[in-house]
Amino acid sequence: MRRGTSRAILRADTEVADRQFLIEAEIPFEKSARVQLNRQAVRRRSDLTPALQVTVFSPGDRRLVEGGPAERRGYLDDVLAERHPRLEALVNEVELVLRQRAALLRQSGGRADESVLSTIDVWDERLAKSGGELADERDALVGELQPLVDESYAHLAGRHSHVTLSYRRSWTGDLAHALRNARADDLRRQMTSVGPHRDELEIELQGSPARTHASQGEQRCIALALRTATHDLRRRTAAEPPVLLLDDVFSELDTYRSTALVDRLPQGQVLLTTAVDPPDVVGALQVVEVVDGGLITQPCEP
Repeated sequence: MRRGTSRAILRADTEVADRQFLIEAEIPFEKSARVQLNRQAVRRRSDLTPALQVTVFSPGDRRLVEGGPAERRGYLDDVLAERHPRLEALVNEVELVLRQRAALLRQSGGRADESVLSTIDVWDERLAKSGGELADERDALVGELQPLVDESYAHLAGRHSHVTLSYRRSWTGDLAHALRNARADDLRRQMTSVGPHRDELEIELQGSPARTHASQGEQRCIALALRTATHDLRRRTAAEPPVLLLDDVFSELDTYRSTALVDRLPQGQVLLTTAVDPPDVVGALQVVEVVDGGLITQPCEP
């Protein structure tokens, strides 16, 4: 967004499987973006899937490793939502039920009268069904990601240090039963204590928690491995390889890891942004330099 303005406008022409698309986005200051696809409003992220699939790595992605559980749950849910509209609807359903249940618990003031209990029964039934299904989908996704992340990290790090992913639920057995057991405590504390919103994606490096035991460089490589693993999964089902966007990826990588990353870049369109000179191994087809707010395009030899 240009300094001093209240919004930015983005437009992109894309071509996927010989089909042409126009994507337009208006990004107001401190408000949600409005997006159109071929002049029609985009209401769900899956509406954009036929026109553009993108995998993004940014410097903030280290939060996937060093941040709290919500960062990692959000990562899994984003991958699921982009896979299929049914899974996007499932993620949205769980978020809705959790909001409604939380509002009811706050409004109850800790009371367990008949009207509160009958209403919470409704939300618990929906949460047990959709929440259990979401946890199953996350668990299955982690199983798919595990070998890809381990392989990618070993390549980037230059040694075979094992990365292990484990999905840990906040309950055991049946979720409906766990919700019933926790109800009295939930009413007292006015919060939902069990469910998929309390689950964790645990990441270990050589058997130790990566969040607390891995160095910053190791955490960054694990985050990169998570993104490249996601990209590999998308490539298997997409009509064309997704676009890979790597934002300022070289600023915290040494020469070896930068070279290893470039060597592993998948087939398809890749866009790199960098504030430093890229490694010599980067074979760019085109370089666009930002100078004084303008763009200077430099075509390169293939």
